[in-house]
Amino acid sequence: MKHIIFIFTLFCLLQSCISPPEYPKEPIIEYVGLNKKTIRQGSFGATKDSIIITFSYTDGDGNIGAPNEGKFTNNIFFTDSRDGFTQTVSVPFIPNLGIGNGISGEVSFQIFNLNGGMCCIFNDKNGQDPCTPSKEFPTDTLTYTIYIVDQDGNESNRIETEPIIILCN
Repeated sequence: MKHIIFIFTLFCLLQSCISPPEYPKEPIIEYVGLNKKTIRQGSFGATKDSIIITFSYTDGDGNIGAPNEGKFTNNIFFTDSRDGFTQTVSVPFIPNLGIGNGISGEVSFQIFNLNGGMCCIFNDKNGQDPCTPSKEFPTDTLTYTIYIVDQDGNESNRIETEPIIILCN
């Protein structure tokens, strides 16, 4: 009887090791966090600064990255809450690992303040150009709404970052 229980237990353990995860074919993302909550704006002569945004993902068919190694596809979309401007970055190629194609992991991407990458913008700035230092408006605040698109065109859910404070002066 002990042998039957041992064999059954061993079978269950082996079965759990080879069963691929059951994820839906549409990517699902979850906000993880920011490396910091403030950044200097990218005005002329500004000190180089950046923010790193991290989110986790699952994807049932494992095709969220670029289709081939060495190829890049803009498949992460992040939209500025202040003006609706959407930028893109790429998840690189992710090779299949194991029996199933379902994958999960974390993605981090970096946004730099240089070359207007992060600017203070205000509707009532008395004609002042964006990305210029302002004593009247010392900070600006934004959030990003983020989603990803896999190789089949399936869009993930949308997530939002916590508020990011831009130092304008």
